[in-house]
Amino acid sequence: MDTDPTAPPDATQASPPEPGTTEKPSRTGRNLPVAIGVGAGLGSLVFLTLLTVKATFLLYVGAAIAIGLTELTQAFARRDINIPAIPVAAGGAAILTSTYWLGARPALAALALTVVVIFAWRLPGGPSGYVKDVTAGVFALLYLPFLASFVAAMLAPADGPRRVLTFVIVTVCSDIGGYFAGITLGRGGRHPMAPVISPKKTWEGFAGSAAACLVAGVLCVTLMLPGHGGVLDRLDSLLICAPVVWLLLAAFLH
Repeated sequence: MDTDPTAPPDATQASPPEPGTTEKPSRTGRNLPVAIGVGAGLGSLVFLTLLTVKATFLLYVGAAIAIGLTELTQAFARRDINIPAIPVAAGGAAILTSTYWLGARPALAALALTVVVIFAWRLPGGPSGYVKDVTAGVFALLYLPFLASFVAAMLAPADGPRRVLTFVIVTVCSDIGGYFAGITLGRGGRHPMAPVISPKKTWEGFAGSAAACLVAGVLCVTLMLPGHGGVLDRLDSLLICAPVVWLLLAAFLH
């Protein structure tokens, strides 16, 4: 039967691939080979710094925080919000180094002083947008260097490299477990957690993340910290997990 050439295409037919494209897109929207390669490269640097001179790991953390601050500053700038990046970066460095070398009280003093500097730094810019700019600056300070300072606190003790490795491995396993459980058990979004906020996150993925996290935590504490009992897209997971892991290690390891 002849077809009308002016009729719209059948919605059930697959659209032809774009010229020059041969790869099938991932269900999660990620380029998985690239993600694995980047993760392996970052992980090798973690092991290299922690297993040689542990203080050099602070340089690694500082570089990651600097890149994260750049990305965050650019994202806020698209909303006409200007983060005072220079005092945030300088204060963040002071917080990290104070936590590792001097302890919690000097680090909190550096945090408070940085907040004051952020307020003063933005004053010459005038009242227009002042509140949103300084608020964004304080948010960036707390979200990046302050949370990262818990990693420095884990690194400071004699067994610091083992503590940080436990923290990194647990967080990575949490991400991996959630990813693979989500694309298998939660395929098609069977039980979404928050469909409006993050439609691809499912309860199946959460269960896989929790299970992998528990297994990795038990194995790491058992195998890498003998004689003791018990047991965070990369940068954001690690930062959120850092205070929790620091608190757990401080509570269960003597």
